[in-house]
Amino acid sequence: MMSVEGPYLSAIVARLVDPVPNLAAFGVAFTLAWLAESPIIMLLTATTALAKDRASFVAFRRFATRLNGAVTAALLVLVLPPVFRFVAERLLALPPEVARLAHLATALLVPWPAAIGYRRFYQGVLVRNRMTRRVAYGTVVRLATMSATAAALATATRLPGALIAAAALSVGVVAEAAASRFMARHLVAGLLSENGDAPPPPQRELARFYFPLALTSMISMTTAPLLTFFMSHGPNAVPSLAAWPVVSALVFLFRSGGVGFQETSVALSGEAGENVPAVRRTGALLGAGASLLLAAVAFSPLLGLWYRVVVGLGPELIPVAVVPTRILVLLPALEYALSFLRSRWVLARQTRPVTVATALEAAGLLSGMLLLVVVARVPGTIAAALALLLGRLAACAFLAGLGGTARARRAFASARR
Repeated sequence: MMSVEGPYLSAIVARLVDPVPNLAAFGVAFTLAWLAESPIIMLLTATTALAKDRASFVAFRRFATRLNGAVTAALLVLVLPPVFRFVAERLLALPPEVARLAHLATALLVPWPAAIGYRRFYQGVLVRNRMTRRVAYGTVVRLATMSATAAALATATRLPGALIAAAALSVGVVAEAAASRFMARHLVAGLLSENGDAPPPPQRELARFYFPLALTSMISMTTAPLLTFFMSHGPNAVPSLAAWPVVSALVFLFRSGGVGFQETSVALSGEAGENVPAVRRTGALLGAGASLLLAAVAFSPLLGLWYRVVVGLGPELIPVAVVPTRILVLLPALEYALSFLRSRWVLARQTRPVTVATALEAAGLLSGMLLLVVVARVPGTIAAALALLLGRLAACAFLAGLGGTARARRAFASARR
């Protein structure tokens, strides 16, 4: 359901005044907010793994609150005019109108990171207690609130499309955060009422466990700014920047289940790893099915129908979006594979290999973009799709190979004990 919001907002922006610069600006603003959000992405995984009693819940809640404050402060610094001007004009080389719209849109997304971190913490409590349906209910609240906000602003104001999309996203995620806390209230009350004698884990210990995961997210999130940077300096820059968010949103619609499969693997593998074969088999089936469904859309007239009618792309942008969509048909299957492989190391309380794998993924993407855009001058969206696949294959290959080593077997056995 979360994957619907990208195409939905893109469809609104594409139907308003000046769609190309607004789509490009919204893509840049969303990328920058996503980067600021990156340290708290793994809170859902970490809470699922750690919040097992009152002491660990209270300690990790304190840790998460501090982290949310830090990422919000970082985004506030980014939207300061001198800082944003440097990023937009010097680093990204954005056209003036795109830079202006992106600045305003990014400012509207300031509440986004902390709200995401807050709701992911409480979603982790829900997932750990097998109440995943409530996570879905929260997403319904998010989409409904976002839709109402976007529709109201589009009909009642003359705000540029990029600002409407950014405001709708912020309002939606704040509403979802409040809903997640409300739905977890009984679980939280139960945890806080426990009288266990176990001492709370030290903040330093939580940091040692979580910071490799945070670094994993941060490295992973740099891929979007890297793609934006290279596309803005490559051939066909503005059409590539405008079309890429639409391509990403469609592909995410099919790979989104793989994103959530990491927490599923952590929650359901079993204390002794007894359910790992079933989890692995389920992930393989779901990943293959997701890639096949994307292929069925990408290599049929449905793709043109989606981009032309549903999203509302103009004829100048559709050719820029079609080829990268077809290149990325393997990405959903790789998403499931990577989530399963990561979950094995989280359960083993060994989070550094996850970070190394993500660093390899970013290195593969960077190498691919340098070769394809700077050397070969391949159009931006095609280069981005190829580089994404290269990086993801490198990460999966590393974790799959490492998982068979003696070190991995010792780590998993130690975690089970």
